[in-house]
Amino acid sequence: MSERTASGVHITSLRTLVVVWIALLIGTWLTVTATYFDFGSLNLWIGLAIATGKALLVALYFMHMRWDRPFNAFVFLTAFAFLALFIGLALMDSAHYQDVVIPGYAPALQQ
Repeated sequence: MSERTASGVHITSLRTLVVVWIALLIGTWLTVTATYFDFGSLNLWIGLAIATGKALLVALYFMHMRWDRPFNAFVFLTAFAFLALFIGLALMDSAHYQDVVIPGYAPALQQ
């Protein structure tokens, strides 16, 4: 549980912080483990999903966003949505010319 003092400071229990820390360690382990498997075009999306989950944990608990004003959460989520939009547009754009970014260098296409 978290308590709010008169000065607005959030006091989070040590148990909550340790559980979040362990979740972040598991997320890091998942990130490293995912590099050993080839999921094709899903590799990037899996990595982004794991990173997003870890970023949300850090923002919610270590940055105390969970107990902050709703407007700050709105600003955070709006920034996050624009980041997702920019990443999505960049990935859609680069998918069309990925094999010709460096002329003559496409080892997967060479037989």
